[in-house]
Amino acid sequence: MTGELSMRMAERGDIPAVLSLLMDDNLGKQKEGALSAAHDAAFTAIARDENQILAVALLANEIVGCLQVTFIPGLSRQGMWRAQIESVRIASSLRGSGHGTSFLRWAIARCKERQCGLVQLFMDKSRQNAYRFYNSLGFKASHEGFRLDL
Repeated sequence: MTGELSMRMAERGDIPAVLSLLMDDNLGKQKEGALSAAHDAAFTAIARDENQILAVALLANEIVGCLQVTFIPGLSRQGMWRAQIESVRIASSLRGSGHGTSFLRWAIARCKERQCGLVQLFMDKSRQNAYRFYNSLGFKASHEGFRLDL
């Protein structure tokens, strides 16, 4: 696949392609499942929330990437807004092509437009290639995170 990458807000009909991208590695296969009513409800909630971006990246009119940005207000740091980027995926066949960098830079530009003071993201520690990728974009591993599954 060749051509220029373009980005847009995800549409309801994109959900199957996004799920396919999320399952495009061993870790994702363990965490994701078949399309369900819960996915549709989550999409509806995201689409209605002005502090959410669910975006897709397209190459030759085919969805080859996805990510979600959440804008978070806070009282700390003098009321600074921050952005959290998650569920970042580029089709495995295109990794290393520069498309992931273009997509992340596009997302960071949306964060700057919203006047966020920082962008944070989390990644599974087993994803060493992702770790190197985010470092190459200037992200720093500055905090130790915790999670409680409910």
